[in-house]
Amino acid sequence: MAAGIGNLAAPFPLAFAVAKLSVGGTNIAVADAGKASSTAKTIARPRDLRPWLLLPAVVAVFAVAIAPLLYALLTALQATPNGFEELRADPSLWEAARRTLVLASVALPIELVLGLALAGVLAKPMPGRRLFVTLLALPALAAPVLSGVTWRLLFDNDYGPVNHILSGISGSAVMTLWTEDPSFAYRAVLIADIWQWTPFMALLTLAALANVSREQREAAAINDAGPWRTFFSIVLPALLPAIAVAVLIRGLDLLRLFDVVWVLTRGGPDATTETLSVFAYLGLVEGTGDAGLAALAFTTLLSVTVIAALFVVFLGRDRRGVAA
Repeated sequence: MAAGIGNLAAPFPLAFAVAKLSVGGTNIAVADAGKASSTAKTIARPRDLRPWLLLPAVVAVFAVAIAPLLYALLTALQATPNGFEELRADPSLWEAARRTLVLASVALPIELVLGLALAGVLAKPMPGRRLFVTLLALPALAAPVLSGVTWRLLFDNDYGPVNHILSGISGSAVMTLWTEDPSFAYRAVLIADIWQWTPFMALLTLAALANVSREQREAAAINDAGPWRTFFSIVLPALLPAIAVAVLIRGLDLLRLFDVVWVLTRGGPDATTETLSVFAYLGLVEGTGDAGLAALAFTTLLSVTVIAALFVVFLGRDRRGVAA
């Protein structure tokens, strides 16, 4: 039969050789593919290291945020099962919460508006701009206790310069007891907090102003758009992410305000400046019960955590929507 095939291929030697080579090449390709497949199976796939890279951040978040929250909850439940009921029935707590919210709702908008104004002024070229920006950061870098001590000396009735300056302006002696009069103690706390944290708002918004498109502002100027229209149409939308971060940081910080209040007024007079943190501290020092204080700590930490988490979620959605 082989001789028959050879005789059959004799008239067509070139075609038979090509067909034989093609069949042989196919066999070689199949063999090579099988070898590559077996080799790939023997080589282990590289491990995904991303979860391990995130592990330090997860541990840090658990140690800083979740562990204190769980500890406060366990303490509140173990001390007495009525810790949250005691917390809800305490009228002093609700007064402290109201004062804290009022303080935050007044101080935060003023700090934001003044910070935007300062950032707008510092964004323009001027002599000594770098030095002024450096000096502007000093109040935000100072410890809150130091700020409280400074303003306590400034508000002193005998030696403080505030009353002397007001006396010179009004032309009559001003004897305001800033930290002892219930009608002025709250204002003293507001002034000290606004003085310290307005530069923080200004520096954040000043950094964000560098990302505002110069082309858009020039186009608005060519189209005869006024400064207010340019600000609300171009500048403010570009500043919103930075403003949102600044508002979140300062808002959460105001909810736990303690240092300045304690140094200036110690929560007085007559508890007119007693914030939630001062209320919890006084309760701990006076020994009013660990259950209610633990419940208060748990509730405050849970509220701050939920607010921050919701803010991060909504800010992320907003950025994804802008990118889309």
